[in-house]
Amino acid sequence: MALGLHFILILFSLYLVPSFTLAFSPILPRFPSSAVSAELKQSSHSAPNSPYRTKFFPQILDHFNFNPQSNHVFQQRYLINDTFWGGAKNNAPIFVYTGNEGNIEWFTQNTGFMFENAPSFHALLVFIEHRFYGKSIPFGGNRKVAYANASTLGYLSSTQALADYATLIIDLKKNLSATDSPVVVFGGSYGGMLAAWFRMKYPHVAIGALASSAPILHFMDLVSPDIFNNIISQDFRSESENCYKVLKGSWKLIEDTANKPGGLQLLQKSFRICNNDFGPGSLENWLRTAWVYTAMTDYPTPSNFLNPLPAYPIKKMCEAIEGTEREKNDGLGKLYAAASVYYNYTGTATCFDLDDDSDPHDLGGWQWQACTEMIMPVGGSNKHSIFPEYEWSYQDRASSCQFFYNVTPRPHWITTEFGGHAIQTVLKRSASNIIFFNGLRDPWSGGGVLKNISKTIVAIVEKRGAHHVDLRYSTKEDPKWLKDVRRQEVKIIASWISQYYQDLHSNN
Repeated sequence: MALGLHFILILFSLYLVPSFTLAFSPILPRFPSSAVSAELKQSSHSAPNSPYRTKFFPQILDHFNFNPQSNHVFQQRYLINDTFWGGAKNNAPIFVYTGNEGNIEWFTQNTGFMFENAPSFHALLVFIEHRFYGKSIPFGGNRKVAYANASTLGYLSSTQALADYATLIIDLKKNLSATDSPVVVFGGSYGGMLAAWFRMKYPHVAIGALASSAPILHFMDLVSPDIFNNIISQDFRSESENCYKVLKGSWKLIEDTANKPGGLQLLQKSFRICNNDFGPGSLENWLRTAWVYTAMTDYPTPSNFLNPLPAYPIKKMCEAIEGTEREKNDGLGKLYAAASVYYNYTGTATCFDLDDDSDPHDLGGWQWQACTEMIMPVGGSNKHSIFPEYEWSYQDRASSCQFFYNVTPRPHWITTEFGGHAIQTVLKRSASNIIFFNGLRDPWSGGGVLKNISKTIVAIVEKRGAHHVDLRYSTKEDPKWLKDVRRQEVKIIASWISQYYQDLHSNN
């Protein structure tokens, strides 16, 4: 079988990898379509037989204006599990996942932490899909209309999404006669950013938030554009200096090979590329995807979130590069062996398609968000990076957005709306009950909250952790540090709920 990966002209998502073959607009890959079904099977031992029921909520199109179109309604999908709920009469808690930039089922099936802790908390589980993703498409569910231009996509924003969540939660609690049930919100990656922001903006709706791998500081004037790739480079370098050097030198090797007579044919053969109509840039993007995704999902146990991967996949890649059976001067063979850990760990792929245009997780709406408010400076590379040197430019981003949407980004809107500057002092005065988890092997941790802000705004930092590893289903092979992280999170959440009940009783 051929293993496909989609490359499309699109801007940067927290689950899409930046590359820079084109100066005008980067080419970014998507996920293979096998990820969701396989992960659900893998985690079915932990989840109930019927992990959730699908429902739809009539959601208002525009929460912030009173134009004639503002009151139009679309059907917003949410998934619900009441198997362990203690009920409204007991004011049992409600755990809500604030949906990311994609199909909510995918994130639900990879958030075992909520399912596994629902019984002890007697919690109702709710997973809300983000507007314009999955099946939560405005304008009659017609994706072509919703994505047509700025006049329709203008309703896609983080603030509208947060208002959606608040409206749905309040209505759901009312319908369940559960107005006194405490709500805790959860999220990973962009969903974790939304969870943290939700707690800040809607403290009357949620008593606390677990924000896992949430880079709320990854915005202009807050972080270096190089930090994302620096962390990836350090991940590989920490395993092997030679591994680091092989990856760092790979781009020149590929370019030099492509420029030789018969070079493209050699590259096609070396990397088992299905089609002969490709250039070195597409191969470089394919390799970049493998290195970045593997760093993000460098989990201590086998996983299938993006692709089937072994435990500690960076270590496995470096072992593949160091393989004793491979000739020392076979640079292309080393790169192929390393990439195969990501693309073909199951051994079922016979060739690789660099041009699959599928979008199995409905991630496409992010390019609009990345052209309007989510201006995250990611992808710069300095001389120490395993990637070619590249200087991230806001002007390049703005030019791309003008070309695609005829829209000008607002690079400082997120920090204006939610804050970010002097966050240690600001949140200490204005917020409470937020857990920020970050694993330092995750390249997104460079934009995360890595220090405690107050007694109730806690940073849990694990140097061996990867992208929202804490939210994944537990396994028997989980290391002690991961078990400790989850126990700490559960203890903190339990204290929030306990304090809520104390306050509730004292006020009655």
